[in-house]
Amino acid sequence: MVSKELVTLPKSKFLLVGCRKCRNRQIIFNKCATLVRCSKCGAVLAEPTGGKARIKGRIIKILS
Repeated sequence: MVSKELVTLPKSKFLLVGCRKCRNRQIIFNKCATLVRCSKCGAVLAEPTGGKARIKGRIIKILS
């Protein structure tokens, strides 16, 4: 018997990203639809591309 998943798991994740300028840590979505800036210094952490975001900061940890 073949079991089928009724609900597929999402392929998107949350990321803990460190700012390259001020080393502030921030949680962002890897498929963001808007420009994500650091809450402390205003540097760009992620740019939307229509799918997965282009991450400009340093990825510290992938959260599930």
